Amino acid sequence: MEGGSDAYVQRKVSATGRNFLLEASFYSNGCFLSISEGERKLGAISVALSSSSNTSVVKVIPSRNDPLFANTVAEKVASMINGICAVSFHATTQLRLEDMKAIMGEVMNIVEERKDKDGR
Repeated sequence: MEGGSDAYVQRKVSATGRNFLLEASFYSNGCFLSISEGERKLGAISVALSSSSNTSVVKVIPSRNDPLFANTVAEKVASMINGICAVSFHATTQLRLEDMKAIMGEVMNIVEERKDKDGR
């Protein structure tokens, strides 16, 4: 990903009446995603690193409500950009499938738009 740390995107997602704020900062070798319900808060943190042959992911701070969601997002984005992806995820209660789909869909849109902008 090109463009340095000034590449910043902010979007709102609402699927089942719950409001999530998605923020993404892109760097030349990866990105940082913050997904938070309601106000901006740090939450569970997962980091993934992708190389040409595989992707590794680690939980830095585990989530009480959705133990796999931050890992899944980090791993998918890292593999899409072939770099590092750190994800912070905060939710007040466990996500429903509709929420997960809406958030993941918007994250994929953000990453695809960024890749198109960078010409990849």
